[in-house]
Amino acid sequence: MTITRRDPHNAHCPPLDPARELIHVDCASHIYPDGSVGIHEMCFSVMKDEIVALCGPNGAGKSTLIEHLNGLLIPSDGDIWINGRSVTRGECADLWKEVGVVFQRSEDQLFAPTVLDDVMFGPLNLGLSPEEAKSAAMGALEAVGAADLIHKLPNYLSGGQKRLVSIAGILAMKPQIMALDEPTSDLDPVHCGMIERLIVGVKERFGISVVIATHDLELAARIADRVCLVRNGAVFAEGSPREVFYDTALIEEAGLKLPDTVMTWLEYCREMGLDPADQPITRTELVKMLEKISGDAGRKNLD
Repeated sequence: MTITRRDPHNAHCPPLDPARELIHVDCASHIYPDGSVGIHEMCFSVMKDEIVALCGPNGAGKSTLIEHLNGLLIPSDGDIWINGRSVTRGECADLWKEVGVVFQRSEDQLFAPTVLDDVMFGPLNLGLSPEEAKSAAMGALEAVGAADLIHKLPNYLSGGQKRLVSIAGILAMKPQIMALDEPTSDLDPVHCGMIERLIVGVKERFGISVVIATHDLELAARIADRVCLVRNGAVFAEGSPREVFYDTALIEEAGLKLPDTVMTWLEYCREMGLDPADQPITRTELVKMLEKISGDAGRKNLD
Protein backbone atom coordinates (compact mmCIF):
# COMPACT_ATOMS: atom_id res chain seq x y z
CA MET A 1 0.00 0.00 0.00
CA THR A 2 1.27 3.47 -0.83
CA ILE A 3 -0.04 6.83 0.31
CA THR A 4 -2.95 7.95 -1.84
CA ARG A 5 -3.83 11.61 -2.06
CA ARG A 6 -7.32 12.74 -2.96
CA ASP A 7 -7.44 14.91 -6.08
CA PRO A 8 -9.91 17.71 -5.22
CA HIS A 9 -10.49 18.40 -8.93
CA ASN A 10 -12.02 14.97 -9.60
CA ALA A 11 -15.83 14.93 -9.60
CA HIS A 12 -15.90 11.29 -8.48
CA CYS A 13 -13.65 8.90 -6.59
CA PRO A 14 -13.57 5.41 -8.12
CA PRO A 15 -13.62 2.31 -5.89
CA LEU A 16 -10.20 1.22 -4.65
CA ASP A 17 -11.03 -2.49 -4.83
CA PRO A 18 -14.59 -3.23 -6.07
CA ALA A 19 -14.35 -6.93 -5.19
CA ARG A 20 -13.70 -6.19 -1.49
CA GLU A 21 -15.48 -2.89 -0.99
CA LEU A 22 -18.37 -2.86 1.50
CA ILE A 23 -18.80 0.92 1.73
CA HIS A 24 -18.03 3.51 -0.91
CA VAL A 25 -18.42 7.22 -0.20
CA ASP A 26 -18.31 9.13 -3.48
CA CYS A 27 -17.66 12.87 -3.05
CA ALA A 28 -20.36 13.17 -0.39
CA SER A 29 -21.12 16.49 1.31
CA HIS A 30 -23.37 17.34 4.23
CA ILE A 31 -24.50 20.78 5.37
CA TYR A 32 -26.24 21.07 8.74
CA PRO A 33 -29.40 23.19 9.13
CA ASP A 34 -27.36 26.05 10.63
CA GLY A 35 -25.22 26.17 7.49
CA SER A 36 -22.11 24.55 8.96
CA VAL A 37 -20.34 21.98 6.81
CA GLY A 38 -20.02 18.49 8.28
CA ILE A 39 -18.28 16.78 5.37
CA HIS A 40 -17.29 18.21 2.00
CA GLU A 41 -16.66 16.09 -1.12
CA MET A 42 -15.73 13.21 1.14
CA CYS A 43 -14.24 10.14 -0.52
CA PHE A 44 -13.90 7.07 1.68
CA SER A 45 -14.17 3.30 1.53
CA VAL A 46 -14.31 0.28 3.81
CA MET A 47 -13.09 -3.11 2.63
CA LYS A 48 -13.81 -6.61 3.83
CA ASP A 49 -11.60 -7.81 6.68
CA GLU A 50 -9.93 -4.53 7.59
CA ILE A 51 -9.69 -1.96 10.35
CA VAL A 52 -9.73 1.62 9.07
CA ALA A 53 -8.72 4.54 11.31
CA LEU A 54 -10.06 8.02 10.63
CA CYS A 55 -7.57 10.49 12.10
CA GLY A 56 -7.94 14.25 12.21
CA PRO A 57 -8.43 17.19 14.57
CA ASN A 58 -11.71 18.20 16.18
CA GLY A 59 -14.20 19.43 13.62
CA ALA A 60 -12.50 17.63 10.74
CA GLY A 61 -15.66 15.64 9.88
CA LYS A 62 -14.90 12.22 11.38
CA SER A 63 -18.07 11.92 13.46
CA THR A 64 -20.26 13.30 10.69
CA LEU A 65 -18.88 10.70 8.29
CA ILE A 66 -19.60 7.88 10.74
CA GLU A 67 -23.21 9.00 11.09
CA HIS A 68 -23.58 8.70 7.31
CA LEU A 69 -22.42 5.08 7.21
CA ASN A 70 -25.72 3.57 8.34
CA GLY A 71 -28.13 6.23 7.18
CA LEU A 72 -28.36 8.29 10.38
CA LEU A 73 -27.47 11.25 8.15
CA ILE A 74 -28.08 11.56 4.42
CA PRO A 75 -25.59 13.49 2.27
CA SER A 76 -26.66 16.82 0.80
CA ASP A 77 -24.63 16.01 -2.30
CA GLY A 78 -22.65 13.09 -3.67
CA ASP A 79 -23.43 9.45 -2.97
CA ILE A 80 -22.82 6.70 -0.45
CA TRP A 81 -23.05 3.03 -1.36
CA ILE A 82 -23.44 0.28 1.24
CA ASN A 83 -23.14 -3.20 -0.23
CA GLY A 84 -24.23 -1.84 -3.59
CA ARG A 85 -27.19 0.15 -2.23
CA SER A 86 -27.31 3.91 -2.65
CA VAL A 87 -28.08 5.78 0.57
CA THR A 88 -28.52 9.01 -1.36
CA ARG A 89 -31.16 7.46 -3.61
CA GLY A 90 -33.19 6.30 -0.64
CA GLU A 91 -32.04 2.68 -0.55
CA CYS A 92 -31.16 2.95 3.13
CA ALA A 93 -33.85 0.88 4.84
CA ASP A 94 -32.44 -1.40 7.53
CA LEU A 95 -28.83 -0.30 7.01
CA TRP A 96 -28.41 -0.55 10.77
CA LYS A 97 -28.46 -4.33 10.28
CA GLU A 98 -25.32 -4.11 8.15
CA VAL A 99 -23.47 -1.19 9.75
CA GLY A 100 -23.51 -0.84 13.53
CA VAL A 101 -22.45 2.49 15.05
CA VAL A 102 -21.02 2.86 18.56
CA PHE A 103 -21.35 6.49 19.59
CA GLN A 104 -18.72 8.44 21.48
CA ARG A 105 -21.24 9.12 24.25
CA SER A 106 -22.54 5.77 25.47
CA GLU A 107 -25.48 7.60 27.04
CA ASP A 108 -26.77 8.25 23.52
CA GLN A 109 -26.99 4.50 22.92
CA LEU A 110 -28.07 2.88 26.19
CA PHE A 111 -31.70 3.34 27.19
CA ALA A 112 -33.25 0.05 28.38
CA PRO A 113 -33.96 -0.81 32.06
CA THR A 114 -31.16 -3.39 32.29
CA VAL A 115 -28.02 -4.28 30.38
CA LEU A 116 -29.56 -7.51 29.11
CA ASP A 117 -32.66 -5.68 27.86
CA ASP A 118 -30.46 -3.17 26.07
CA VAL A 119 -28.33 -5.75 24.27
CA MET A 120 -31.43 -7.81 23.38
CA PHE A 121 -33.12 -4.82 21.74
CA GLY A 122 -31.28 -5.10 18.41
CA PRO A 123 -31.74 -8.86 17.96
CA LEU A 124 -35.44 -8.52 18.79
CA ASN A 125 -35.77 -5.89 16.08
CA LEU A 126 -34.07 -8.27 13.68
CA GLY A 127 -37.03 -10.59 14.21
CA LEU A 128 -35.46 -13.08 16.60
CA SER A 129 -37.62 -14.71 19.23
CA PRO A 130 -37.07 -13.64 22.87
CA GLU A 131 -35.12 -16.84 23.51
CA GLU A 132 -32.95 -16.34 20.42
CA ALA A 133 -32.43 -12.65 21.24
CA LYS A 134 -31.36 -13.53 24.78
CA SER A 135 -28.90 -16.11 23.46
CA ALA A 136 -27.44 -13.60 20.99
CA ALA A 137 -27.20 -10.95 23.72
CA MET A 138 -25.50 -13.29 26.18
CA GLY A 139 -23.03 -14.39 23.52
CA ALA A 140 -22.15 -10.78 22.74
CA LEU A 141 -21.83 -9.83 26.42
CA GLU A 142 -19.57 -12.82 27.03
CA ALA A 143 -17.47 -11.84 24.01
CA VAL A 144 -16.84 -8.37 25.46
CA GLY A 145 -16.34 -9.62 29.02
CA ALA A 146 -19.50 -8.05 30.44
CA ALA A 147 -21.75 -11.05 31.08
CA ASP A 148 -21.75 -10.30 34.80
CA LEU A 149 -23.51 -6.99 34.15
CA ILE A 150 -26.78 -8.36 32.75
CA HIS A 151 -28.95 -7.21 35.65
CA LYS A 152 -27.25 -3.82 36.09
CA LEU A 153 -28.91 -0.53 35.22
CA PRO A 154 -26.95 1.10 32.35
CA ASN A 155 -27.05 4.51 34.03
CA TYR A 156 -25.07 3.20 36.98
CA LEU A 157 -22.27 1.60 34.98
CA SER A 158 -18.79 3.08 34.76
CA GLY A 159 -17.70 4.74 31.51
CA GLY A 160 -15.70 1.69 30.50
CA GLN A 161 -18.55 -0.70 31.27
CA LYS A 162 -20.97 1.44 29.25
CA ARG A 163 -18.62 1.29 26.27
CA LEU A 164 -18.37 -2.50 26.53
CA VAL A 165 -22.16 -2.85 26.69
CA SER A 166 -22.57 -0.49 23.72
CA ILE A 167 -20.22 -2.65 21.66
CA ALA A 168 -22.06 -5.80 22.79
CA GLY A 169 -25.35 -4.28 21.61
CA ILE A 170 -23.92 -3.89 18.12
CA LEU A 171 -22.09 -7.22 18.15
CA ALA A 172 -25.30 -9.07 19.04
CA MET A 173 -26.77 -8.04 15.67
CA LYS A 174 -23.79 -9.50 13.76
CA PRO A 175 -23.29 -6.60 11.33
CA GLN A 176 -20.75 -6.66 8.50
CA ILE A 177 -19.23 -3.36 9.61
CA MET A 178 -18.85 -1.72 13.02
CA ALA A 179 -18.04 1.99 13.25
CA LEU A 180 -16.83 3.42 16.55
CA ASP A 181 -16.50 7.12 17.32
CA GLU A 182 -13.54 7.79 19.66
CA PRO A 183 -13.85 4.33 21.26
CA THR A 184 -11.18 4.92 23.94
CA SER A 185 -11.89 8.55 24.81
CA ASP A 186 -12.27 9.32 28.55
CA LEU A 187 -11.51 5.72 29.54
CA ASP A 188 -8.97 4.48 32.08
CA PRO A 189 -5.95 2.52 30.75
CA VAL A 190 -7.45 -0.87 31.71
CA HIS A 191 -10.65 -0.30 29.76
CA CYS A 192 -8.70 1.26 26.88
CA GLY A 193 -6.76 -1.99 26.61
CA MET A 194 -9.97 -4.01 26.72
CA ILE A 195 -11.55 -1.94 23.95
CA GLU A 196 -8.43 -2.23 21.81
CA ARG A 197 -8.39 -6.02 22.12
CA LEU A 198 -12.12 -6.09 21.39
CA ILE A 199 -11.71 -4.11 18.17
CA VAL A 200 -9.03 -6.49 16.94
CA GLY A 201 -11.13 -9.47 18.04
CA VAL A 202 -14.21 -8.18 16.24
CA LYS A 203 -12.26 -8.39 13.00
CA GLU A 204 -10.32 -11.59 13.66
CA ARG A 205 -12.99 -13.65 15.46
CA PHE A 206 -16.17 -12.42 13.82
CA GLY A 207 -14.98 -11.23 10.40
CA ILE A 208 -16.46 -7.76 10.95
CA SER A 209 -14.74 -4.81 9.29
CA VAL A 210 -14.15 -1.91 11.68
CA VAL A 211 -13.99 1.86 11.30
CA ILE A 212 -12.65 3.91 14.19
CA ALA A 213 -12.57 7.69 14.45
CA THR A 214 -9.78 8.50 16.87
CA HIS A 215 -7.33 11.12 18.11
CA ASP A 216 -5.20 8.31 19.55
CA LEU A 217 -2.57 7.84 16.86
CA GLU A 218 -0.77 5.22 18.96
CA LEU A 219 -3.96 3.14 18.91
CA ALA A 220 -4.32 3.64 15.16
CA ALA A 221 -0.68 2.63 14.64
CA ARG A 222 -1.15 -0.59 16.60
CA ILE A 223 -4.39 -1.90 15.13
CA ALA A 224 -5.30 -0.17 11.84
CA ASP A 225 -4.71 -1.75 8.45
CA ARG A 226 -5.31 1.63 6.80
CA VAL A 227 -5.19 5.19 8.10
CA CYS A 228 -7.26 7.97 6.51
CA LEU A 229 -6.30 11.54 7.34
CA VAL A 230 -9.31 13.86 7.57
CA ARG A 231 -9.20 17.64 7.25
CA ASN A 232 -11.84 20.25 6.42
CA GLY A 233 -14.54 17.62 6.00
CA ALA A 234 -12.66 15.31 3.64
CA VAL A 235 -10.14 12.48 3.56
CA PHE A 236 -7.14 14.04 1.84
CA ALA A 237 -4.62 11.19 2.17
CA GLU A 238 -4.52 7.54 3.21
CA GLY A 239 -2.10 4.66 3.48
CA SER A 240 -0.72 2.09 5.90
CA PRO A 241 0.07 3.31 9.43
CA ARG A 242 3.81 3.02 8.78
CA GLU A 243 3.61 5.06 5.58
CA VAL A 244 1.33 7.73 7.01
CA PHE A 245 2.91 8.20 10.44
CA TYR A 246 6.47 8.41 9.10
CA ASP A 247 5.49 11.15 6.68
CA THR A 248 6.11 14.07 9.04
CA ALA A 249 5.00 16.70 6.52
CA LEU A 250 1.73 14.84 5.96
CA ILE A 251 1.00 14.62 9.69
CA GLU A 252 1.72 18.34 10.09
CA GLU A 253 -0.60 19.08 7.16
CA ALA A 254 -3.32 17.06 8.91
CA GLY A 255 -2.97 19.20 12.04
CA LEU A 256 -1.83 16.23 14.13
CA LYS A 257 1.24 15.24 16.16
CA LEU A 258 3.36 12.21 15.40
CA PRO A 259 2.65 9.13 17.52
CA ASP A 260 4.94 8.99 20.55
CA THR A 261 6.69 5.85 19.30
CA VAL A 262 7.52 7.45 15.95
CA MET A 263 8.62 10.72 17.57
CA THR A 264 10.85 8.89 20.06
CA TRP A 265 12.54 6.87 17.32
CA LEU A 266 13.17 9.88 15.08
CA GLU A 267 14.58 11.90 18.00
CA TYR A 268 16.81 8.96 19.00
CA CYS A 269 18.13 8.64 15.46
CA ARG A 270 18.88 12.38 15.32
CA GLU A 271 20.74 12.27 18.63
CA MET A 272 22.74 9.18 17.65
CA GLY A 273 23.39 10.28 14.08
CA LEU A 274 21.56 7.27 12.67
CA ASP A 275 19.63 6.96 9.45
CA PRO A 276 16.01 6.14 10.43
CA ALA A 277 15.64 3.70 7.55
CA ASP A 278 13.90 1.24 9.85
CA GLN A 279 10.47 2.44 10.90
CA PRO A 280 9.12 0.92 14.14
CA ILE A 281 5.43 1.74 14.49
CA THR A 282 4.64 0.18 17.88
CA ARG A 283 6.45 0.23 21.22
CA THR A 284 7.21 -3.48 20.84
CA GLU A 285 8.90 -2.86 17.49
CA LEU A 286 10.79 0.11 18.97
CA VAL A 287 12.11 -1.95 21.88
CA LYS A 288 13.29 -4.68 19.50
CA MET A 289 15.01 -2.08 17.34
CA LEU A 290 16.82 -0.57 20.32
CA GLU A 291 17.83 -4.03 21.55
CA LYS A 292 19.27 -4.80 18.12
CA ILE A 293 21.25 -1.54 18.10
CA SER A 294 22.52 -2.22 21.61
CA GLY A 295 23.49 -5.77 20.70
CA ASP A 296 25.29 -4.65 17.54
CA ALA A 297 27.18 -2.01 19.54
CA GLY A 298 28.17 -4.58 22.15
CA ARG A 299 29.52 -6.98 19.55
CA LYS A 300 31.45 -4.16 17.89
CA ASN A 301 33.11 -3.28 21.22
CA LEU A 302 34.10 -6.92 21.75
CA ASP A 303 35.70 -6.97 18.32
